[in-house]
Amino acid sequence: MAAAITFALSNFTLTCFIFGLIAAAIALAAQRPPRPHGAVVEALLAWFLFFSIGVSLFYNFVMHVFFGKMTASFIGWADSPFQAEVGYASLGFAVVGFMAFAGNRGLRIAAIVGPTCFLWGAAVGHVIDMVRSHNFAPGNAGVVFWTDILLPVVGLALLAMSREGSHRSA
Repeated sequence: MAAAITFALSNFTLTCFIFGLIAAAIALAAQRPPRPHGAVVEALLAWFLFFSIGVSLFYNFVMHVFFGKMTASFIGWADSPFQAEVGYASLGFAVVGFMAFAGNRGLRIAAIVGPTCFLWGAAVGHVIDMVRSHNFAPGNAGVVFWTDILLPVVGLALLAMSREGSHRSA
């Protein structure tokens, strides 16, 4: 059990993504048939925003600001005052993600595009560290690295699908 909890907390981006899928499934199961057109995409997008953006980046804020030394060690880096800056940027993105959960399209675009730039930039930094310093620590080259790349792809795809659904129903 301890190993499972450690894995879930160490790979919080994957954990939050899975929680979002579960929450979307529960929300869809609670709707009476027939579901409105686009209900599946709406549920997936809303819960993605809540968990993969809101909760995940809030967790990132807490870890970088309050547990900086441990977080740096997990990434394979030295502790630095810049971690607080990463943490506070994460807090800002988290707040926008929570607001976008039930927000309008413009807010949802902002809640995906901002973290996409942040996460893809972080992924580039991790690759550079892997190549230059051979840093393959779990927090640099593990699940978090891959979700830095793939979660923005999922978010952008859900945004695109939600746009297509809104055009079809219009």
